[in-house]
Amino acid sequence: MNSPESISKTALDPVRDAMAVVIFAMATLAETRDSDTGNHILRVQNYVKTLALRLKDHPRFAATLTDDYVRVLFQSVPLYDLGTLGIPDRILLKPSRLTKAEFEIMKTHTTLARDAIEHAEKALGYKAGLLQTVKDLAYSHQEKWDGSGYPQALSGDQIPLSARLMAIADVYDALISDRVYKAGVPHDQAVGIIFQGRASHFDPDMVDAFIEIQDEFEAIARRFADTDEDMQKKIEYMANAIAEEAELPATRSTE
Repeated sequence: MNSPESISKTALDPVRDAMAVVIFAMATLAETRDSDTGNHILRVQNYVKTLALRLKDHPRFAATLTDDYVRVLFQSVPLYDLGTLGIPDRILLKPSRLTKAEFEIMKTHTTLARDAIEHAEKALGYKAGLLQTVKDLAYSHQEKWDGSGYPQALSGDQIPLSARLMAIADVYDALISDRVYKAGVPHDQAVGIIFQGRASHFDPDMVDAFIEIQDEFEAIARRFADTDEDMQKKIEYMANAIAEEAELPATRSTE
């Protein structure tokens, strides 16, 4: 796997760089449990940074997208899906469509990560900007511009800026990436789907910026593309996890 770009070549801040390594390691651990490979983290991290930099001078976003904010955002992105650690394999790894009840459980991944971080903050008596950004990403990346998302049904600018950026990056990567149970779609098709979600799923100004820099997204996807070895490891992991899950009821019944 490629090294996380969140770590500078020169360690100007050893503590910060060490935390970047820990964050990336935690995110990689979370990714082992679902259908994404570790390179997914690198792709979405760079998509978000690229889109944020494109919007730095936009009147709606300039006040927030400072250099410091973009740096913190880049470091925070790997933990956006941390809550999936709390979702059972039978749901997280299910290749077919989730039932309504299963989807309700799946939706809790947004609150699980946010709650875990808040609990840790209270227990340790410590808060930092990085943690707030992680909480915003984890809790709100499934919200939609028109208010049809979850967990709070936020709409428009009610959705944290970081989560709106993350939504585009996450959906684009989900569309173009091969999964164990499906093939990804071509870049142009993914771009079209993102555009169709303008002002419904996604912030319209962010979609416009995405369209302008779509070639940079495609280049990032190629740079951090999954290898055949990555996919084989994921196939083996999922097969073993599903087999173990299927054996559990029989094991329990004999105890």
